[in-house]
Amino acid sequence: AYTMWMAGGGIKGGVAYGKTDEFGYYPVENSVSIRDLQATVLHLMGLDPYRFHYTYQGLDQRLIGPTNDGKVLQALLA
Repeated sequence: AYTMWMAGGGIKGGVAYGKTDEFGYYPVENSVSIRDLQATVLHLMGLDPYRFHYTYQGLDQRLIGPTNDGKVLQALLA
């Protein structure tokens, strides 16, 4: 589990999203993957996370990975 503080740029204020166990080791509620976080940040920057890509060794690579696992977290958006 990890902690991140986000402010401004379209993020809803005063929200604590997700919970961990009593040791802070395992997420127990509203777990967020790295790809979800990347998709949300790209969305807030005005980029479509499903279409934004870069070319590496002749292939188009997306920051959220080759699958559509990364979802924009609508609960965090203002």
